[in-house]
Amino acid sequence: MLSEFENYLKSKTSLTDDEIHIISSSALRQNLNRNELVLKAGSVCRHKVFVVKGMLRTFSTSTNGNEHILQFSPELTWTLDVESYDKEIPSQVNIEAIEPTEVLLWTKKDFTRFLNEIPEFKKLSQQIISYNIYYNRQRMLTALSATPEEKYEDFTKRFPSLLLRLPLRMIASYLGISIKTLTRIRHSQLHR
Repeated sequence: MLSEFENYLKSKTSLTDDEIHIISSSALRQNLNRNELVLKAGSVCRHKVFVVKGMLRTFSTSTNGNEHILQFSPELTWTLDVESYDKEIPSQVNIEAIEPTEVLLWTKKDFTRFLNEIPEFKKLSQQIISYNIYYNRQRMLTALSATPEEKYEDFTKRFPSLLLRLPLRMIASYLGISIKTLTRIRHSQLHR
């Protein structure tokens, strides 16, 4: 599990082997079963999470039981509930394994120490934050102005490897469209 993370850091940074060892050795390793939560709504997010293998989803459930998926986190990505983590307040979202998943977790204390003591790691963290801001802004614009067909086309271009791993109901929830609409879009694409 650690070798995948260490290879990830080597490919994204110029961290020394000692720095990589310091970061990876403080991680808590956790194996999650399908549908197992790493964060439950109402609890405080206490860890930054790196997905080694598998996939997580971040979602909320409305009072009528509808799920709203905010994010998918496949292998070699980071996730957390930023607001809960930063402000130490109860989370409004769940983070759950979609399939058997291996994750590494760091406490806020350890992660903050790395950011303060390892400039190259801080640089990587800032790059990830910037990417997420840019992506979320684009996703919001697409959600507000695109047709269902355009939303699905954008998803297939951005995440082609996820199409076979996700149930249609989760893709529909992520796109903010009904399963019926998604099925119609996919059916019409097959007959082009």
